[in-house]
Amino acid sequence: MGGPSSERDVSLATGRGISKALRSLGADVIEVDVRDETFQLPPDVDLAFIALHGTFGEDGQIQQILERRRVAYTGEGVEESRRAFDKIRSKEKFRDHGVRTPEWETIGTHEQPHMQPPMVIKPPRQGSTVGIHIVKNAEEIVPAIAGSAKYDRELLIEKFVSGRELTIGILGDQALPILEIIPKGGFYNFTNKYPFLNPQAGGGAEHVCPAQIDEKKTAEIQQLALRAFRAVGGRVYARVDVILSESGEPFVLEVNTIPGMTEASLLPEAASAAGIGYSDLCTRIIALSHARAEGSRR
Repeated sequence: MGGPSSERDVSLATGRGISKALRSLGADVIEVDVRDETFQLPPDVDLAFIALHGTFGEDGQIQQILERRRVAYTGEGVEESRRAFDKIRSKEKFRDHGVRTPEWETIGTHEQPHMQPPMVIKPPRQGSTVGIHIVKNAEEIVPAIAGSAKYDRELLIEKFVSGRELTIGILGDQALPILEIIPKGGFYNFTNKYPFLNPQAGGGAEHVCPAQIDEKKTAEIQQLALRAFRAVGGRVYARVDVILSESGEPFVLEVNTIPGMTEASLLPEAASAAGIGYSDLCTRIIALSHARAEGSRR
């Protein structure tokens, strides 16, 4: 838990939640606050439950270190984590597998996009809306690129799709009930996601789960989310973010392979709507992770 990324505080909250759940099941849990790659693990660890969000946690780095140390861990493998975390590589996989996603292009930080506003400018290797700018007119392009350029030399430019913000939790082959996010401030940013980290900012969002979408469209969106998960090589668990456009077409934005597990997080809420309690969710993640590791060894 913890980690060096901009999502450190969220990760600590996730770690505390998971620790409490696993202890309630009788597990011997040791919390390891990771600052960098020199972190120490106690001897004879059966499993590292990864609760690190963003850079270092979701991008394959911690997974590679644990594999070198021969420690079993939860979630996806090194390459799958790296691929899902990189929004550009994810987009390429979505395209290859026919997964509907907003139109996109990539630029260097000193280049201008060919696409016309409205658009979204994203650093491709950050989590939790860090460095993302919604550009509604041409005057906003240069400052938005400058803002995103603080995080990466290559940027993803994505056509802005207006519609309902949805997220779909995935557990192995199961798509959980669709959760709709209705942000207070119009954009589901870091403040709206984690209001408990900064109560003065007035963030927050209304969550509706299951989302009020008809049965046929629900099944279509869940299948699209599962295909996006499989496209990046996912086998264990994730949360897939989707926009349902005003014309009724769902578009996949990204796949999060270590989604938040805090008191305000979406995956536990969706699991609860499917009758899966928090502790059970943790044990299912462990079981699916063991199955992935077994499958990789064959």
